[in-house]
Amino acid sequence: MQRNPNAISKKGLKTTLIGIVVSALLAIIKGLGGVFGHSYALIADAIESASDVLTSAMLWAGLKWSSKPPDENHPYGHGKIEALVAIGIGVALTIAAGIIVHDSILHIIEPHKSPAPFTLIILVVVVLTKELLYRYVLKTGDEINSSAVKADAFHHRSDAITSIAAFIGISIALIGGKGFEIADDFAALIAAGFIVYNAYTISRSAIGELLDEAVEPELRDDVIKAVEQMSGVIKVERCHSRKMGTAFHIDMHLWIDGNKTVTEGHNIAHNVKKKLFIKFPQLIDVHIHIEPDEGG
Repeated sequence: MQRNPNAISKKGLKTTLIGIVVSALLAIIKGLGGVFGHSYALIADAIESASDVLTSAMLWAGLKWSSKPPDENHPYGHGKIEALVAIGIGVALTIAAGIIVHDSILHIIEPHKSPAPFTLIILVVVVLTKELLYRYVLKTGDEINSSAVKADAFHHRSDAITSIAAFIGISIALIGGKGFEIADDFAALIAAGFIVYNAYTISRSAIGELLDEAVEPELRDDVIKAVEQMSGVIKVERCHSRKMGTAFHIDMHLWIDGNKTVTEGHNIAHNVKKKLFIKFPQLIDVHIHIEPDEGG
């Protein structure tokens, strides 16, 4: 008895596709606005949105791959691809930040025109759109328990942050007048710092998943508590969990009455597994080892 991850991944695929379309449109709008409005902060923001398109496309491919059922070479499924995709998103964010820093410094050294006022209108629309997209994608990531989808959500939030920084920088440049043009470029540098921080947060979580770190200890505690209340179970001797993409695998050792037959022990284990799937929909498989009670 094992869950099929296809249903979970379909929701993630739909969310990711929406993110790709929205980010592509915003990247075009911000890029054109930055070029014609003489704002490098807005151009930097467009670069960030372009990286959103790339990383969301990576996520889409990762979700498609991770939804494949277990096979002979991958008995635990293909869920780990999501963690690899999350790391890829972190790397892409870091590269985007590096490009922004490099170009911002060049613009600070070389004087340029003040940004056009209409760029502020573009940024207001962008911030509102990206914040709504962030919340929508994060909600889906929480529902399907996907670190890669959550990483993509924070990528959208970082885009909103860079847009806010650009808005502040452009406002200072417009209000201050001549000599304050570089405020636009310093805003881009601040935005790059936020992007790097998000990249670290995303990558650290994904690396932990790849190394099978103990994640969500509250889930483990809840599983143990639920199992020890089930009929036929005396005690949970050991319980380990590992995250595989959008779901968890559980390995546990159970104590039962040592006088029970093999068939009775098998039935208890089967019943425990069945009830765990009902109570914890985020579980994809449960491996149970039966131990006879030492007092039996």
